[in-house]
Amino acid sequence: MPTGLSLAWSWSPGALVCVLVLGILYLLRLRSVQRQHRQDPQAPTVHPLRITLFFVGLLIFAGLFFSPIHTIGRTQLFSVHMAAVVALTTVCAPLLLAGCSEAILRPLLEVSLVKTVVRLVTQPVAASVIFNVSFLLWHTPKIYNNAIGSVPLYNTMMLVIFLTSLLNWWPIIGSLSELKKHGYPLQMLYVFLDGQPVDIFAFILVYTGIPLYHYPINALSPGGDQGVAGAMLLIPGLVDLAVMSPLFISWMGQIEHKTRAADQRRLEAMEEYYEEDEEDMQVQQS
Repeated sequence: MPTGLSLAWSWSPGALVCVLVLGILYLLRLRSVQRQHRQDPQAPTVHPLRITLFFVGLLIFAGLFFSPIHTIGRTQLFSVHMAAVVALTTVCAPLLLAGCSEAILRPLLEVSLVKTVVRLVTQPVAASVIFNVSFLLWHTPKIYNNAIGSVPLYNTMMLVIFLTSLLNWWPIIGSLSELKKHGYPLQMLYVFLDGQPVDIFAFILVYTGIPLYHYPINALSPGGDQGVAGAMLLIPGLVDLAVMSPLFISWMGQIEHKTRAADQRRLEAMEEYYEEDEEDMQVQQS
């Protein structure tokens, strides 16, 4: 185990603002939804599980930004930085989105300008390009090496990666049906193609053998640290497989349901045809 790791807690004004804004807006909207539900029992409400998921995601976000994990990732270990990024993008972001039901997010579509922008950036191609380009640009050696030398720049990088990962998850678990009209096959294709740029980057980190990032104090050998970081970055690929499995099962269920419905319609049509045929025969005999 590496020794001499910093245990200093970090401070990020941007992350603090993000936590407060997300938490306060969620609570205000939740209060409004619950008040409407009390007045009209038929009005939608928010399941307690969704509320729990949201605040667990927010707690993980705060822990990753304010704990020594953030400090170690910026000053000592690239592998810890990548572990934090993986946690932000594959655990924290989907938890926050899963916690936001349609009733919570509905006001987004009531402002025409916001609706237009949100509709644009949550399209599968746009969401994937925005996230992958952002992630890869921030991790180009020159930009990243500058970022670890500047607390504000490093914090900005982590926030941008987190916010773009919310867009990246939207085509899969976004709750507003108007912004998610693609079916299961397109969702599976999206999950598969979306992860390819990051997977390729992960293999480069594992197999390149040349340290790309330079920490002033590195608790591991640069090459070993980079290899561990690349291995960490392969975890989202496993998450993609886990996501594709229920999508495939749901798709097969949808196909089976449509097939049964079509068979039922054909059976009803045949029964109706034979009934009419029998009536015609009876008329002719009479």
